[in-house]
Amino acid sequence: MKFLDQAKVYIRSGDGGAGCVSFRREKYVEFGGPDGGDGGRGGDVWVEAVEDLNTLIDYRYQQHFKAGKGMHGMGANRTGRKGCDVVLKVPVGTQILDEDRETLIADLTEPGQRVLLARGGNGGFGNAHFKSSTNRAPRHANPGAPGEERWIWLRLKLIADAGLVGLPNAGKSTLLSVVSAAKPKIADYPFTTLHPNLGVVKVGVDSFVLADIPGLIEGAHEGAGLGDRFLGHVERTAVLLHLIDITAQDAVHDYRTIRSELSAYGDGTLASKPEIVALSKIDLVDEDTRKMVAEDFRERTGISPLLLSAATGEGVRKAMGRLMETISKSRTAERTAKAERQRAEEGGWSP
Repeated sequence: MKFLDQAKVYIRSGDGGAGCVSFRREKYVEFGGPDGGDGGRGGDVWVEAVEDLNTLIDYRYQQHFKAGKGMHGMGANRTGRKGCDVVLKVPVGTQILDEDRETLIADLTEPGQRVLLARGGNGGFGNAHFKSSTNRAPRHANPGAPGEERWIWLRLKLIADAGLVGLPNAGKSTLLSVVSAAKPKIADYPFTTLHPNLGVVKVGVDSFVLADIPGLIEGAHEGAGLGDRFLGHVERTAVLLHLIDITAQDAVHDYRTIRSELSAYGDGTLASKPEIVALSKIDLVDEDTRKMVAEDFRERTGISPLLLSAATGEGVRKAMGRLMETISKSRTAERTAKAERQRAEEGGWSP
């Protein structure tokens, strides 16, 4: 299945049906009077998050979605049928943006969440609606209201607890394949990973979702390499694991390159996320080199990096434990904040 995380679609709700002008004509019924029914409402356009999708590929082949029109009213006070609704099914984590790609309409983060995107037009009143003591035989009815139409953008941001960032060939995909059942493409050339991958990592009785995104290079926010669009998939994470190849010429320069790209992305919220730094591929160097590079990194950045090797498994368990610890703290803080909001909405403080 191809991975598609952005799509532009056109939506239009249904027009309302027109009201009917009709008069009752039955044998032996004198002065039957008006009996024109109202038109039916047009169909609505909804968007719904579902669990069994993980890409927006369906919207590459169909970009126009139109709800059904309401039926016109009929005689004998018969109201027209409502138009059929249209439901756009999207993966959990999809954002709905206006045509300007900046105005957020909805953010679907839970399965089953539904949002109304375009409301159908109201049906017109039939002439029976206008009957009064002074207007016993109205000969007019209302047309149905037109539906709404607009272009929208669908943008998928994967739901993950932790994210892997780093330069190309820093060992991100290899690490993901070792700690989870994911099978990302792994090779010895840059930009092996062309789309994000997810894996479930188990740490004792707990588990978390780890996201691997394509590598960044200097100038990614300006479109260099694969650009920085995939950073959106780690926006929702609680912590970032920053991998740096220990065999690089200057590990600190590589670290600062990625940090500058994180700061340049969006509103800079990625740069403020908790971060765990690890020097990867330590199986390729000797013990003295490990200590020298780690000490130099610590002196120049003030950060004590972890040392790990996905090939041998050395240091991997410690890194996953640190991620799990940070995620647990974040989940606890979210539950506390949610409980406080609920108490505030219920109308008061409680001990």
